[in-house]
Order: sequence, then C-alpha cells, then structure tokens
Amino acid sequence: MKKTLILTLITGIVFTQFACNQEYLNPSTISQSQAVSSPDGLMTLANGLQYRYTTGGAGSVLYASTAGAGLTTREEFVLNVGNLDEANLTVGAGNVSNINSVVVNLWTKSHLVRSNAELILANTGVVSDAGTKSGIIGYASIFRALSLGTLGLFFEQSPVTTGTNVPFVPRTQVFKEAITTLETAATQLASAPVSADFSSKIVPGIDIANTLQALIARYALFSGDYDKALAAAAKVDLTKKSVFNFDDNTRNPLFEATFGNLNVFQPTNANLGLTGALTPDPADKRLAFLSKPSTNTAVAPVIATAFYTANNSAVPVYLPGEILLIQAEAYARKGDLTNAVASLNKVLTKTTDAFGLGAALPAYSGAQTADAILTEIYRNRQIELAYQGFRLEDSRRFNRPGPGATGAERNRNFFPYPLTERNNNTSTPADPAN
Repeated sequence: MKKTLILTLITGIVFTQFACNQEYLNPSTISQSQAVSSPDGLMTLANGLQYRYTTGGAGSVLYASTAGAGLTTREEFVLNVGNLDEANLTVGAGNVSNINSVVVNLWTKSHLVRSNAELILANTGVVSDAGTKSGIIGYASIFRALSLGTLGLFFEQSPVTTGTNVPFVPRTQVFKEAITTLETAATQLASAPVSADFSSKIVPGIDIANTLQALIARYALFSGDYDKALAAAAKVDLTKKSVFNFDDNTRNPLFEATFGNLNVFQPTNANLGLTGALTPDPADKRLAFLSKPSTNTAVAPVIATAFYTANNSAVPVYLPGEILLIQAEAYARKGDLTNAVASLNKVLTKTTDAFGLGAALPAYSGAQTADAILTEIYRNRQIELAYQGFRLEDSRRFNRPGPGATGAERNRNFFPYPLTERNNNTSTPADPAN
C-alpha cells in the first residue's frame, strides 16, 4: 500500500494529505480558488483535515485532548516535570495558564480544522456526482464536528464560525452545532452512497455512515438530548471499525510523543487512577488491554498499550463500548433503569468487540437505583474509554467532586481561553475561575 505525503500551503493555512494508491500534483502552486473549484481539489483538502487533526505528535488534537483530560483527572501522571505545561495540568487551578501549550493546541488546532472543514463544505456545489458529494460532505462534516466537540469538552464557550471578533456561544450550543452538521451530512449520505471515486482518493479508515451516527449520539448525550442520543446510537453497526490510520511517516501521535517513551506521561497506575468505589474489578480483562507493567517501575508503574503501541497503531474514532454506554446513560437519565442495565450489561459481559476490547465480567448486580446505576456507568466509561479524552467531561457531567471539594477527582472544570484568542478577539469571555 503506497501512501504519499503532500504538503500544501494555501493562503497561510497548511493542509497536508496522505492517500492510498493516489498521487496529486502539488497544490502549493495553485490558489485557494483553484483548490476548491474541483472535486479532486476538495478531496485533497479533505485529506488534510485528518492530517491536521491527528498527526504532529504533541501538537496534535489527539495528544492535547488525551493530555488535557487525563492529567487534570489523575488518569495520567507526568514522569518528568521538565515537561512544564503537562506538569501544570496535573496541578491544575491557576497553574494552567492561557499560554499552556496543551490548552493552546486544543483551541487553535481545533479551530483550524473546523475552519478548513467549513471551507470545503462551502464549496461542494462544484461536485456534480452525488456519491462523491456525499463522501466529501460526510468526511468534512465529521472533522468539523470532532473539532467543535473537542472545544466543547474543554472550554465553557467557543466561536462556531470564523471572522473578526466573532461571538462566543455556550458549549451546549457548540455541541448542537456539531450535531446539525452531522445530521445534514447523514441526510446527504442517505440520498446517495459514497462513490468509489471518493473512496479511492481519501485516507482509508473512517466509516462515514457509522461515524456520523456515533458522533451524533456522543454530542447529543453531552448536550442532554437523550432521545436523539438513543436514536443515533441504535443506527451504529457495532461490528464495524472506524479509525484514524497511521504509518511510519504519519505517526500515531500518542505513541510518538508520550506512550512510546518514559519521559512525558503515562497512566497513573493499572487502575487508571480510579479509587474507592470506582476501583476496577481485578478480573476485568480490559485492564490488561489498556496497560502493561513498565520496564522501569521506578519511573512509571505501567505504560499504556491499547491503541498506542507503535507508530502505525490505528486509533478508534469511537469504540463500540462507547455507543453501548451512551445508550446505558441516556436510558438511566430518562429513568428507564431496565434498559439502562441491559445496555450496561452488554459492556460488562462482552468478551471482545471489533477492537478486541472486552471486560468479561458478570452482569450488574448492584442496587437498582438511578444513582447506583449511573455510578457503574461512569466507572465503565473511565475504563472502556481510557486515554480517549473524555474523563474531564465525564467527571463534570456525573457531578463527581470537583476543584476545592473533599476528595476532588479533577483539578479544573474548564480551561482558560488562549492569550492569542484574547489578544485578537474582543468577544473573548472572562476565563473560568477553575
């Protein structure tokens, strides 16, 4: 399989693309208007979305979301305090500044990918083939939604458009904006399946149809629309994979920057930093999937495995277990405890899934109350979705002890807005207290 890396510079924005069995002329020699004037140009730019979102080691959104969520919630710990920005995340509160590189990358890279996706979506009128249009719209919509969703995970408010002094909107609206984009793409896809031409020219790995529904379910849950979350989750084929693919040139950013060494951060311990009632069952087979003993336990007791064991390890866009836990939580919050437990049990008792992840535990036998069931759902989200960047969001949503509370499980609620945004946008709100 041949993968070609192309660096594209268009009006000061870097777009990069790697494709399977496909070469393009270097678009750095053309203008933006030429790049968006043809289906092939749009597909080249679409490939750049994944490159910008996923690669670049510590500069990627994938790295920043894992570090941002994990280090503020004791899921991970810093091995070398010389990594100052990551170390400050573990301390939290005012130590997380608006020039922290993890915070800045979460903000700037997410907005860069969002704006690039919007450029593509605004120019799909040049695509005459309906199936190719479905592919381009679906692919760009996924990355616009992922970018908006990431912003909603870490910041109280965010712009959802590009412009001068563009206004901020509350994070719930940011999630809803992502959902609207995904639903529009799903409607287009229902009218025309993705064409073979699109599939042959785009980075392989992402299952567009299932990913659209999985992300609708994710962000509907986060925004409190449980009926929408359940409807979308029911449409996801849990036997199918959807992944970000990597190779030795376009490397897995978590393996490259941290989990492949003993210098930056690793899991806090084999229990993922979970204690008390949240402590994993020692018989939980997911634990061995997620980490293994370190070769230098004086530095780190365990190192992460999961989807971060090599430069070419693929990272899931979503996991089957996430969809099942979305269903469980949505049912529980609607008061349907019978269906909540049924969905939870599918996670507890599964021995494997499309990614080889399974707990192989007995069915839930705890109290049949909403609080007890939600606590078990929360515990399983922390295990099933380890290193996926959700723990900070989950900790807030499940009302776990926060900053200043006894037994605090997170050291911040939201991140400050980067100084670069504040200096260039007079609409930037005041930073959250913590």
